[in-house]
Amino acid sequence: MKCLRLAALPLLFAALPAQAAPDPYAARIARVLKATPLIDGHNDWPEALAEKAKDARWTMDLTQLDPKQYHTDIKRLKAGGVGGQFWSVWVSADLPQDRQVKDTLDQIGMVHSLAERYPRDFALVTTAAQMRAAHKAGRIGSLIGVEGGGQIDGSLAVLRAYRRLGAAYLTLTHSRTIDWADSATDNPKHDGLTPFGEDVVRELNRLGMLVDLSHVSEATMLDALQVTKAPVIFSHSNARALCDTPRNVSDAVLKQVAANGGVVMVNFAAQYVSEARRVWGADRSAEIARYNAPPFGGLYIGDPEGAEKALAAWEAAHPEPVATIGQVADHIEHIVKIAGHDHVGIGSDFDGVGDLPEGLGGVETYPALLAELMRRGWSDADVAKLVGGNVLRVMEAAEKVAAGVDD
Repeated sequence: MKCLRLAALPLLFAALPAQAAPDPYAARIARVLKATPLIDGHNDWPEALAEKAKDARWTMDLTQLDPKQYHTDIKRLKAGGVGGQFWSVWVSADLPQDRQVKDTLDQIGMVHSLAERYPRDFALVTTAAQMRAAHKAGRIGSLIGVEGGGQIDGSLAVLRAYRRLGAAYLTLTHSRTIDWADSATDNPKHDGLTPFGEDVVRELNRLGMLVDLSHVSEATMLDALQVTKAPVIFSHSNARALCDTPRNVSDAVLKQVAANGGVVMVNFAAQYVSEARRVWGADRSAEIARYNAPPFGGLYIGDPEGAEKALAAWEAAHPEPVATIGQVADHIEHIVKIAGHDHVGIGSDFDGVGDLPEGLGGVETYPALLAELMRRGWSDADVAKLVGGNVLRVMEAAEKVAAGVDD
C-alpha cells in the first residue's frame, strides 16, 4: 500500500493548480517606475474614442473598456505602470486643412476632459517639472501631441493657439506631403522643408514645443535637425536597418539625433517592427489590386465576392508573419548601438494601429518589454533612461531654448 501511495504522488501533484514562477524582474521594474515615470511618446486613444464611441466618449466610463476594441483604459494604464503619456490629437491628413483645425480642437478637448473627469488619475502637464510632480502625486502626466503639420493650416497663429491649449509637440507631417514639408509616405515636393517649414521649426523652439520627426521624409528630418536649436523627438519610429520602411530612422539620421541630443521613441506597430510583416503587407496590397481595381483593373473586376474569395485563398497560402516583443527589443538595442542609451524611448502607437507584436497587446504590457531588456542585461539606470529619463531631458532642453537659457 505504501508503494502504491508513493506511486500516486506524481499524479496528485499533476492535479494541483500550477503555481506561477515569481517574476525575477518585477521588483526591479517597480523600483525603476517608482523613481522615473514611464512616458509613452504616442497613443491615439482620443481619436479611437472619437471614431468608435462618438459623442458617448464625453460621458462613458473609461475605467475599463473592451480590450478587443481599445488598447487603452484607466485600469490597464495603471497595470502597465504608465506615469506619463503624450496623447496624440490626430486627424486625417486627407481632410481640408481648416477642417483639420476644427477636429484638432475637438481632440484637444478630449485630452483636457480626461484630467477634468478623472483628476485622481490624470493631470494635464506641459513641462518636465509638472510631469515629475504628477508622477510623484500618483497621476498620469498627460501631454498633447499634434500629429501632423496640416493641422496648423499653414498658420503660426494656429500653432501658438495649440500651445496655449497645452500642445507639447507638433509632428511636422503625417501621411501626406503638405505645402511646407515632405512626408515619408507620399511623393516629395520640396526636398525636405520649405522656408516656411523652417520657420515652423524655429517657432516650435521659441514656444518650447518639441519638434517631432516621425512620419516625415529623411530630407525633412535632416533639414529640421539643421534648423532646430533644441533636441528633437521621433514620437513613434523604429530603426530602418531592421525594418526598411521610410517611417523608420536610418543609421545616418540616428547619428545626427545623437549629436542633436534628441530621442527616438520606439513604435510597436507590427509593420514597422518586422521586415517580414512589412513585405507581407505590401504583397497583400498588390493582391487586392490584382483581384479588383475598379473601374478598369483586376482579375475579378465587377465580382467583389470572387475577389474576396481569391484574397482569402492567398492569405491561407501566405499566413501573416507575426511580430514579437523580442523584435521590438531588437529595435531598441539597435538604436542604442548607433546613438547610445541617452537617445531611445518608448512610443507605442497604441490605439493607432491594428497589428501589434505578440506580448504587447495593450498598455498593461510595458513591464513585459522592460523584463525582456533586463534579461538581455540592461541595468536599472539604462531602463530608467528608456522609460522616461531621456524624454524628460529633451523636454527640459527645449524649455531652456524657449527661455533663452544657455547651458
